[in-house]
Amino acid sequence: MPWTPLNPQRRVLNATSLSYVIVILDTSIVNVALEPIAASLGASVAGLQWVVTAYTLAFASLLLSGGALGDRIGAKPTYIAGLLIFALASALCALAPSLPVLIAARVLQGIGAALLVPCALALITAAYPTPDGRARAIGIWAGFGGIAMAAGPLVGGLLIHLLGWRSIFFVNLPIVLVGTWLASRIEAVAPPAPASRRLDALGQVLVIVALALSVALLIEGERLGWQNAWVRMGTCTAVAAWVLFLRVESRTRDPLMPLRLFRSSAFCAATVVSLVSALVFYGLFFLLSLYFQTLRGWPPLRTGCAFLPLTACVTAGSFWSGTLTRSASMAASTIPEIDFMVSPDRRSCGRSGCWAA
Repeated sequence: MPWTPLNPQRRVLNATSLSYVIVILDTSIVNVALEPIAASLGASVAGLQWVVTAYTLAFASLLLSGGALGDRIGAKPTYIAGLLIFALASALCALAPSLPVLIAARVLQGIGAALLVPCALALITAAYPTPDGRARAIGIWAGFGGIAMAAGPLVGGLLIHLLGWRSIFFVNLPIVLVGTWLASRIEAVAPPAPASRRLDALGQVLVIVALALSVALLIEGERLGWQNAWVRMGTCTAVAAWVLFLRVESRTRDPLMPLRLFRSSAFCAATVVSLVSALVFYGLFFLLSLYFQTLRGWPPLRTGCAFLPLTACVTAGSFWSGTLTRSASMAASTIPEIDFMVSPDRRSCGRSGCWAA
């Protein structure tokens, strides 16, 4: 039987789904490696928190700028650059000789992920012009993330059992190579934004300072003492950075985070639910991993198996959410949130289809 090449839509979906797998995999797989990392690198609980948080902090801080950069120079080259940065960072994580090097490499991983995710959404949005097709494609894309979330602890536990904790980072390299090859076969479906669009550099700096200080205070505050002068100074600086960020975003022409989106009750509700669920889920992941391995003495493989009931429900929800959304005739309501992640300004996408009509 002759080989039939994939259509352009399937190429885009395959490439972006694979990249999303590694992004989500690295938010869950590291948790089962906490005890081996602590034993190997002499990390404290606060140090382990930084190993987990450095990745998500860089990811969250630069996510919107990643979308804006993709609008400016094109989604495909930005997407491939994110893949290559992620590969380099994974290799550095695997070879890290000390805790500070591992944390720095995790930050670099987060930068790569921040370029990948919004550009993946831009590529999907452009490849699937109809709302129903787009909702179905994004449901599949999110479903692969759910699979990665469920498989992360189990795969991580198995790899650590067989090859040691450094293997959980080496495993990213072949996945990235396949993802880069698939991405190179995607047509440049999302043209760059008009040159008149400016990057919100001040907003980006402020949100990095605000997020980084907020996280640092939560991690180091108890160790240093909440009455410590540095903690007080950091608190004042973080509050000032958040206030200035909101002020800048309300006044700039091309904001990093358009505050007008929060006028939508649906968007606000989705944001609050996502915030609460992420706080609970990832916090539970971290604490349960330490509890299972440090207090109960479970090996990483058994710890990974213990997470299966939790992560399997997340996976099922990822796949069912698209079906439930379509059956309730709410597919259109997901578009503003998707567009917000892809590009901060409707004018920036032009013919790319990043924004739904």
